[in-house]
Amino acid sequence: MSDDRNLALVTGGAHGIGRGIVAHLLTQNWRVAFFDLDDTAGNEITAAFGNPADLLFVRCNVADESEVELALRRVISWGGRLDALVNNAGLADPVTGAVEDLTLAEWQKRLDVNLTGPFLMAKHAIPHLRGTRGTIINMASTRALQSEANTEAYAATKGGLVALTHALAVSLGPDVRVNCISPGWIDTREPDAGQEPEPLSARDHDQHPAGRVGQPRDVAAMVHYLISPQAEFITGQNMVVDGGMVRKMIYEE
Repeated sequence: MSDDRNLALVTGGAHGIGRGIVAHLLTQNWRVAFFDLDDTAGNEITAAFGNPADLLFVRCNVADESEVELALRRVISWGGRLDALVNNAGLADPVTGAVEDLTLAEWQKRLDVNLTGPFLMAKHAIPHLRGTRGTIINMASTRALQSEANTEAYAATKGGLVALTHALAVSLGPDVRVNCISPGWIDTREPDAGQEPEPLSARDHDQHPAGRVGQPRDVAAMVHYLISPQAEFITGQNMVVDGGMVRKMIYEE
């Protein structure tokens, strides 16, 4: 018997925010496919979170167009449809050193994964999303809006992703809605060799107007809202999920 429940595809779903999104959507009765390059973590998640009818892991490098095409075919063969694409995969370390020392290879590596990857995923997912009047969510960063020193490559990719979002929204509407989420400080630390990470300090939490550092569940909840019918009038937007930090004026005393 066919399963007509909605299906979401999450890239970079084995760790951090992506893992949180996968877990949350499963609790909301979505079927979920996720891409990652970490086979061990991907297989652990499928064993822990779901059954073969609910959850599919596919190893895929989102910066490689042939891999994207093949992986998407597998998702459609498994699930029969696609209702939401969450472009979460990315190289997360923003600091690349002084710009005069930044190599073209390091610059290009971040563009390939953080910006070209979402483009390739959207390009090949659009025919399936049109059929379901689906949605695309791109995961940017508050670093598209503000910067620390020596983060040019990362900031450029995230700024480009915000612009790609509104360009796609205009091109694909009304059939496909496209939005962007820009997380701030989200605590994505995982146990290392069985050891829990050190607790965050009161200062870490208190500097946020919301009173705490973010958790993957905060971003996952926004994803679920934006791909739901309740958000059908929202497209082309960049939703900042950062506990209010980009609105806080900070000067050294």
